Amino acid sequence: MLELRGIDTFYGRSQVLFGMELEVGTGQVASLMGRNGMGKTTTVRTIMGLVRPAAGSVRFDGRELTEQPAYRIAQLGLGLVPEGRQIFPNLTVRENLVATASKGQGSEPWTLPRVYHLFPRLEERQRSMGDQLSGGEQQMLAIGRALMTNPRLLILDEATEGLAPLIRAEIWHCLADLKATGQSILVIDKNITALAEICDRHYIVEKGHLVWTGNSDELRADEEIQHRYLGI
Repeated sequence: MLELRGIDTFYGRSQVLFGMELEVGTGQVASLMGRNGMGKTTTVRTIMGLVRPAAGSVRFDGRELTEQPAYRIAQLGLGLVPEGRQIFPNLTVRENLVATASKGQGSEPWTLPRVYHLFPRLEERQRSMGDQLSGGEQQMLAIGRALMTNPRLLILDEATEGLAPLIRAEIWHCLADLKATGQSILVIDKNITALAEICDRHYIVEKGHLVWTGNSDELRADEEIQHRYLGI
């Protein structure tokens, strides 16, 4: 579904990504891991057209994305839950959800009732303004807002960063439910245990270079990789 090949990305004269490679198949969940400042968010920004690569290819269902504007990439079926959530603070929960909603295809498109079923707390707070929500509620809202675009691929940048343990557990449970429905997901997070439970494949980036890729069993078994690149 998603393929990155040989991606070089710069900010000004500073190169951030060096030949980045990544794949997410239909119905798969993949992780992108690494310490802070290693290029994970830049990879996401490159995929979403928020920064253009100097070299390489980003393809989604065989379609080249590197020349597409960001809004068109979203329309093609990529939904982003950005780092920092970036919800609309002066809109209600309901308004946040419907603001970017798009008509879904298939037998079970994402609708308000379906999002409220996934996150009952959002239904309880649907008349609250975005800036009145807790951090966990804002993250649920950011996920729900992305789902309301009916994405074929959902991308989460720092899925559970800064959240209380109970909220983190709820987010991971919801992601597992999404995987069970066949939703394709690319997730960035630091919780190796949770990622190993849910993901089919893992990619580790270090200083903009892809340094390791493998499945969950291989990740669990390779303690040296965890210590060297993930700070365990």
